[in-house]
Amino acid sequence: MKNKLFGKTLNQLLEITKEMGLPNFTAKQIADWLYKKDITSIDEMSNLSKKARELLTKNFEFGLQEPTTVQTSTDGTKKYLFDIGISGSVEAAFIPESKRNTLCVSSQVGCKMRCLFCMTGRQGLKGNLTAGDILNQVRSIPEWHDLTNLVYMGMGEPLDNLDAVMQSLEILTADWGFDWSKRKITVSTIGIVPAMKHFLENSECHLAVSLHTPFESERKMLMPVSHVHSIEDILTEIKKHDLGRQRRVSFEYIVFNGINDTPKHVKELVRILNGINCRINLIRFHEIPKTPLKGTDEKRLMEFKEALNKKGIITTVRASRGQDIDAACGLLSTKNQKV
Repeated sequence: MKNKLFGKTLNQLLEITKEMGLPNFTAKQIADWLYKKDITSIDEMSNLSKKARELLTKNFEFGLQEPTTVQTSTDGTKKYLFDIGISGSVEAAFIPESKRNTLCVSSQVGCKMRCLFCMTGRQGLKGNLTAGDILNQVRSIPEWHDLTNLVYMGMGEPLDNLDAVMQSLEILTADWGFDWSKRKITVSTIGIVPAMKHFLENSECHLAVSLHTPFESERKMLMPVSHVHSIEDILTEIKKHDLGRQRRVSFEYIVFNGINDTPKHVKELVRILNGINCRINLIRFHEIPKTPLKGTDEKRLMEFKEALNKKGIITTVRASRGQDIDAACGLLSTKNQKV
């Protein structure tokens, strides 16, 4: 199979053009066609010389791939399925709202973290996506020109695929790439501390940490990764970084009935998050088969939110979108998909 141009950084394109004996400025021309134009083939790169196009076509393919299927929810959410080849397939969720259009992208086929509340984790990890695979989810949907926000909250743990995720962020935000605002992109993590440190030091995109409880023993039960990366280690690392007023850290918190929705949890959240300029996003639990977990009721959910707000932590409840097509939080899975 030919190597793909789509997903290469400007420096990587420069290396390619040097190897082919092409002028250095050709790399910038290729980047413009890859990330700023509506083309899908090397032949359409009309300001490249015929020689350059022939050399590129001989050794590379453009690298875009359309989704294989799409499902549409009653609320307008769309779930796209992408074939990743031998490792399987991934899903991306397009979530339209009145003032924004968000795409939730995947970074891995499956996930090895095995969080108790997540369908993706039940797949196990089948493979990592390349930067091109990640960006293809953005570029290959019909709505890509209308996107306003991007969240790395789909299948997989983004910081378990650090190099590809960082490369995709570079292409998304560089002036030679898609030229997105860093403030429109959020990367989620369960808290892999060394990778999170690298992300905080080398990107200005927003960070979302899957917390789900302030108590270590409960988090170990819900999220086995806590045996390696503790809440204290995660928060200590975040506190080392001056994130400023423009860059946001949020904590994702799925609310489970009788497990993490009590006044003692409010008190402990206030204690451990003291000194961090952050917000909490409360998430309704979308039940999955063969789990002992149950979502808290609406009354208790709202009381929990108000209690945190009264303590000075900005807290919101994330709307559940696409639940009828298994596109809502925790439901993405391609374990049984045949592509």
